[in-house]
Amino acid sequence: MNTNNGCLSALARLAQYGALAAGVFGLAGTAQAQTTYNIAGLADFTGPYADVMKDMTGCRKGVLDWWSEEVGKAQGVALRIKEYDTRYDVAQVASLWPGIKSELDPVAILGIGGSDAAALQQRLPNDKVPQILATAGYGFAWKSDSWVFNARATYPHEVAAFYTWLQKKSGSTAPIKVGVISSEVSPAYVDIHKGTEKFAKDNPKILEVVETVYTEAQPTDLTQQVNRLVRKGATVLQVFNNTASVVATRRALQSLGKTNIPIVMSAHNGLVSSGKALGGLEQMEGNFEVYGMAMSTDDPTPARAYFEQLRTKYKAQVSYTSACIMGMSQGLIVARAVEQAIKTKGAKGVKGEDVRAALLTTPMPSERSFGVLPDLQYGKDAPFPTEGLAVNIGTVEKGKYKLLEQNVPMPVLNKW
Repeated sequence: MNTNNGCLSALARLAQYGALAAGVFGLAGTAQAQTTYNIAGLADFTGPYADVMKDMTGCRKGVLDWWSEEVGKAQGVALRIKEYDTRYDVAQVASLWPGIKSELDPVAILGIGGSDAAALQQRLPNDKVPQILATAGYGFAWKSDSWVFNARATYPHEVAAFYTWLQKKSGSTAPIKVGVISSEVSPAYVDIHKGTEKFAKDNPKILEVVETVYTEAQPTDLTQQVNRLVRKGATVLQVFNNTASVVATRRALQSLGKTNIPIVMSAHNGLVSSGKALGGLEQMEGNFEVYGMAMSTDDPTPARAYFEQLRTKYKAQVSYTSACIMGMSQGLIVARAVEQAIKTKGAKGVKGEDVRAALLTTPMPSERSFGVLPDLQYGKDAPFPTEGLAVNIGTVEKGKYKLLEQNVPMPVLNKW
């Protein structure tokens, strides 16, 4: 593959998307006196996700800088973000929020994940400020009229798309037999395996969960547990916990001589990070990751071309990682929502409730996010889109991280 030619082609498509944005927003107007809207950024520079926070916050800031220059400038509008270190701690988020709100009067919040939702979801309806998270959603947050929005549907939604795809790819009508590695140390982990088990129960012709194994937070040896799953006939192992769990599972398969059994994982513990922890990407040969956003491969995609623009033109000091793509996704969601709110209300006087109304009423086609996200349409029934979404599937082939399948349809799931 000629990556340079591919990127040039992607850049050409990027220019077309920019033209579309200009046409929709009416950028031919005369620039006016600038109105600045503040965005509150919740970050983790000293807690469990500090190692990836530079890319996440840098990429979402890059998006807002891009939007302010290339979309908002003609209307006299700029978006500015200020980051606050919450250490991914619920109490810290709750403690900081009143001061953040008073200082910034933000029209939106860009959060990291569950800690931010847990701390603020009861307050935001009164404060009238929507929060956008870059992570997948959770079944326990599947409530109506939320002010917290996820860029992606739940992890069970995403992995259900993978199993449906894998069965079709196999050419067999037999259900996929999966062994789930989970843990009770986090409500999020419990939610993921419960959602997977519910999908299997509702779709026995597609998926059978042979067993769910519970581990500690940082497992070191899972040989006995993995051997039990293999004896029960598991042909895929699902590990959505963390990188340590992937590493222990892969080492167990290696010691058992069963490396032909693939592991499926998500963005936060995916192929690159797990391969690095194992000593090299080649250690993840034949395994999979799945999620509903672009993947940080070298493939020449519009998302990669857009990232290169942020890095070169807008001086974002970041790397093209899954954390960066998460930052880009939430930055684009909030920027496009503000864009729509301005189109509806005018450049001045936009409030948080106007941004939320735009999220709920205005679809965001994939080209409006430069392929960073699939087509999005929020509704009042859930804090994430529950249908019409798609996922991407990545793998390691001959030691190379690659995009295997794009826009795999995501099935509709029942609540669990």
